[in-house]
Amino acid sequence: MSSEYSYDEQGQFYPFFVFTLTSIVTLPLTYSLLAPSKDPASLAPRLKSSYKPEHDDLIQGLRAAQKRKQRKVKRAIAVILGWALMAGMLYLIVTTQRTTAKIWNPYDILGVSESASDKQIKSHYRKLGLKFHPDKARPDPAKNETAETLSDKWVELTKAYQALTDEEVRNNYIQYGHPDGKQSYSIGIALPKFIISEGNGKYVVLVYALLLGVLLPYYVGSWWYGTQRITKEGVLVESANNLFREYSENMEEGDLVTALSGGKEFQEVLKGDKAESGLSKLESRILAEGQITPFAGGLSVKDKEKLEDLESGVRRKVLALLWAYLGRVELDDPALDKDKYTVAPIAQSLCSSFRAISLAYSNTGPILASFYTSQRLIQALPPKASPLFQLPHFTPAVVKAIEGDSTTHLSVQEFMDLPDSERRSIAVGNGLLSEEQYKTTVSLAGQLPYFRVAKAFFKVAGERFIIPSSLVTLVVKGRFIPPGSVNVPEINELDLEDVDPAEDDLDALMGRKKTVKDANGKIVTKEETKPVSPPITFAPYYAREHSPKWHAFLSDSKQGKMAVPPFTFTQFDQPLFTDDGKPTFNMQTLKAQFAAPPQAGTYTFVLHVVCDSYVGFDTKMEVTLNVEDTSKAAAMAAEDEISEPDEDSIAGQMSALKGGSVATKPKRRKDDDSEEEDESGTEEEEDDTSETNTDTEPES
Repeated sequence: MSSEYSYDEQGQFYPFFVFTLTSIVTLPLTYSLLAPSKDPASLAPRLKSSYKPEHDDLIQGLRAAQKRKQRKVKRAIAVILGWALMAGMLYLIVTTQRTTAKIWNPYDILGVSESASDKQIKSHYRKLGLKFHPDKARPDPAKNETAETLSDKWVELTKAYQALTDEEVRNNYIQYGHPDGKQSYSIGIALPKFIISEGNGKYVVLVYALLLGVLLPYYVGSWWYGTQRITKEGVLVESANNLFREYSENMEEGDLVTALSGGKEFQEVLKGDKAESGLSKLESRILAEGQITPFAGGLSVKDKEKLEDLESGVRRKVLALLWAYLGRVELDDPALDKDKYTVAPIAQSLCSSFRAISLAYSNTGPILASFYTSQRLIQALPPKASPLFQLPHFTPAVVKAIEGDSTTHLSVQEFMDLPDSERRSIAVGNGLLSEEQYKTTVSLAGQLPYFRVAKAFFKVAGERFIIPSSLVTLVVKGRFIPPGSVNVPEINELDLEDVDPAEDDLDALMGRKKTVKDANGKIVTKEETKPVSPPITFAPYYAREHSPKWHAFLSDSKQGKMAVPPFTFTQFDQPLFTDDGKPTFNMQTLKAQFAAPPQAGTYTFVLHVVCDSYVGFDTKMEVTLNVEDTSKAAAMAAEDEISEPDEDSIAGQMSALKGGSVATKPKRRKDDDSEEEDESGTEEEEDDTSETNTDTEPES
């Protein structure tokens, strides 16, 4: 047997080859392009407000440009070209006339059925011999017949006859599908003919050299270099190194703003002449006298000195632009205004990188400074500025009229808690808010997601006590109560409990169901709902759409150190608002797990629940963790131990598998079976199940 490689002369198969290769690349790209976005910002609802700040068209343009960049235009072009090529190949597949090799079949050649007997085959073969034997047949020129074709025809008939009658030939046919035994086969090359045509070989070699020697190393090198120069927070390694050098235990928000200006990402924004153009005008505007703060940009005297200590260049201009953005300073220059709104999202990503550095040091001060700076960047507020500036139409004059000469700022919640008549009297008037602006402000404030913590406690799932080094769950219960909310329902004490699922409830243990207590205090399970995203952050000056995040972590106030790293929450288990925008006041549950201290004792931590998007929406409270000694906890558990489970219950069977003891039921006499059969109803079984499910009590 031999094999032969030959080109597909009719061009039948190369469209299949090209179509297959193209579909392997195009279909996954298409799915990634059309698949529903998992970004919370694209799925979350929007707050209802008609407020538009100055330069809103510029800010919206920057947001749209970022969305276009995220859509990955190159991928879309590749998908379009891929589908076009697949369509072309499909057209060739449909329209190209194909010839396929016919399988050698002696029955078809002789023209007899496969059920024919030997006698019938011989009889039919003799009839064919009278017609096609070379000695008897005569060529018919009208049918383009020659003596050679007639001879070949008779040879085929003879081989077919022998394959059905001669034992050796028949065996060859059965084993190899041909009367002559094993045959050579050819492999058609499914490539366009011009690729292997004579004289084109050098061009094919050149193409392969470009693909394998130039393009492939270039893309692999670019990918590798990109992974090495970018941190997991998405900033340049060089920028992260600069932030690391700027780190200090006593860092405040103003110091962090200065540190963020050292990011190398800004050099791409302020290239060439843009590095210093307009710098003097920019500094004169931010250092002008402010209405509430000493400087219009909101920077302190120390921040001003740091700005002036920098050499002229990209970093100094970036720092000036950041203060102009935070202070909402009007620059009267389209180019400077655009740069002012462009640098803020870059600074925000750098702030996340600085937070990662701060977590490594575990000092509470810089960690909180990174969260507070994030809030200020998103809301365009300088450090120590009033949280009231987050509300639409609030100017320095309005804030000054509301706060007066007070040294402490009023939060949005405190302002909205004032009676409506009092709010109007201090906020509405000549040079202040108009009636329409006041309504817009109140409406928007009533939609802001303020998370109010109701209870925080520690527990170990399935256990009554916390012992050293056990896996502890921090449970935070709270409700979203927008500022100014009225008729807020009282907290249902049952909602503050965290019920462990039963040991035999696999769906609840896997998270497919949720274990709660109903209005009667009975433990029930209900289907787990889809996570709910909070509304997109109201940040009219921020050139990105941002989904708010809540971070919860524990700190040691005595040492000023972080005890448990932050856990981030972007979605919740209950709806925050109804379809018409009204708050639901549903009790939300946040959970974080960590290892208990290795020593028994009472530990007092400070719980921080920080929102990265709104100023003054944070919670700070003390929580106590009681860690019992292992032997003492075991003794206390033995005293409170519930009666042993029945051997025929699921809990009893699980206890037996663990090596525990179970209660055996006494055997009944046959005479008692009939008497007690009617009394052993459903109620007793339900009561037994209820006792098993309520085995675990939550710890507070």
